[in-house]
Amino acid sequence: MKKTRRARRMRKRHNRGAQRHATLNMISLMDIFTILVFFLLVNATSDEVLPSPRQILLPDSVSEQTPTRNLVIAVDAHDIRLQGNIIASVSSALQTPGTTISALDQALRSAAQQVKDLQEKGVTIMGDREIPYALLKKIMMTCARAGYPDLSLAVNQKTAENDS
Repeated sequence: MKKTRRARRMRKRHNRGAQRHATLNMISLMDIFTILVFFLLVNATSDEVLPSPRQILLPDSVSEQTPTRNLVIAVDAHDIRLQGNIIASVSSALQTPGTTISALDQALRSAAQQVKDLQEKGVTIMGDREIPYALLKKIMMTCARAGYPDLSLAVNQKTAENDS
């Protein structure tokens, strides 16, 4: 039986599509997964770093302990900040009588009710290396009276060899 011209043309066209094979380029897929794995490894092993404002120069230490997730009190030459919000000025805190700073005490007590994801009831104090000890003592006493007994001081970590 002789095929018509149309049937031969359709058969030829059908066979032409069957010769093509679909392929998947695995090289670019492997590149993406490799980059993703390296990104996850780098970010998973990094230590928690406290945000350090430019105006605060932290003291140096050879401490081996890494910081925990606490409330952060930043003290520079002018202001006392809790979690980035200005609570009081340094001059007014030094001039107030007594061993506590009332504005900081109120802010710590209200922060305890708002922040639920802290590991412990602790505070990390990021104090400039030039702040007076009397101010640091008042801040520490205020934290203890507000119900934050676990105090940490933020420092720049340096190696023991560079100490000399």
